[in-house]
Amino acid sequence: MQITLSQVLPRPLADSPLVQGSVWKSECTINSSESLFVQAPSGTGKTTLVSLLYGLRSDYEGTISIDGTDIRRISLNGWAELRRLKISAVFQDLRLFGQLTALENIHLKNNLTGALTPDEIAGMAKALGVDHRLNQSCGTLSLGQQQRIAVIRALAQPFELLLLDEPFSHLDDNNAAIAANLVTEHCARRNAGLVLTSLGGSAHFSFTRQLII
Repeated sequence: MQITLSQVLPRPLADSPLVQGSVWKSECTINSSESLFVQAPSGTGKTTLVSLLYGLRSDYEGTISIDGTDIRRISLNGWAELRRLKISAVFQDLRLFGQLTALENIHLKNNLTGALTPDEIAGMAKALGVDHRLNQSCGTLSLGQQQRIAVIRALAQPFELLLLDEPFSHLDDNNAAIAANLVTEHCARRNAGLVLTSLGGSAHFSFTRQLII
């Protein structure tokens, strides 16, 4: 899968003096065969970029295409299929259902795709140290625990590209390393690409390219 951004500029950033680099107002190509690190200060559009790539926003100038098709021409059903089979994401605001248990949140995704077995889900939860929280409502979990559940949910589907927006901001270094290793393992297993946004560095991943906003 190939995503191309041509002279894209989110309208909320039109008057921002911080807009520069290799993403906005330029020609940028993202291939599902690579791992990309997107680093930029707050307010320059890292979260906006993830939302655009996932098809959640249309308030931008320029053109974004997926495999040659302008995303503005992709139907709702087309986006649903892309999000079920080709693009997965961990959003900065996580988008978990607080009233549901951690396991129910994971099953919402996994039941649609059958990507993971119950044993695989249990093993991932144990590796991330949240196996004892699976039957607890997400609204009562700490932000760090919620981030780990969101990572498992994102992996509970097929994907060619995984989008991670500040996914480990509430994890200590040890837990961030464990989560990064899990993500790296699953991307390699599926021959999938990765886009990670961060305010700072990310020593737990190996990237093929860095993008500057």
